[in-house]
Amino acid sequence: MTLAVFLALAFVSVLFALLMVFTKNPVHSVIYLILTFFAIAGQYVLLNAQFLAVVHIIVYAGAIMVLFLFVLMLLNLNSDTEPVQSTKWKLGAAIAGGSLLVTLVGALKGGIQLSMPEVSNSQVGLVQNLGRVLFTDFVVPFEIAGILFLAAMVGAVLVGKRDLNV
Repeated sequence: MTLAVFLALAFVSVLFALLMVFTKNPVHSVIYLILTFFAIAGQYVLLNAQFLAVVHIIVYAGAIMVLFLFVLMLLNLNSDTEPVQSTKWKLGAAIAGGSLLVTLVGALKGGIQLSMPEVSNSQVGLVQNLGRVLFTDFVVPFEIAGILFLAAMVGAVLVGKRDLNV
């Protein structure tokens, strides 16, 4: 049963990722990316990482995709203002894509194993255990990261603030 759900989520995530890449409308592309993120969050739930799934949805599907949509709306993209691409870019993209294909074929040469990892402890991905580890073993790095985020927010406010008196 778990393998069937995993395969369905994997198929859906790859399908939406391909639709995101090959669609012409940028807004539809962002929507397909959001659906891909939801499918990946479902895979996190299958791995018993509920906290990671929720954070993935909040951060990626919530915050970053809203920013992408705002940028797309502010840019007002249309075909009249888009510059003409040279064939050098297309050739470079084809070479990079071919290199990635060769790397993937070489990596998968040994065969694909479709088995779910056995979870020895069913409490591995729960928030309670994550909180216990964060506030006991990693409390100093956790607090330093919080101070860095606070300093970055203050810096962003100061950089973004206009000084009208100058």
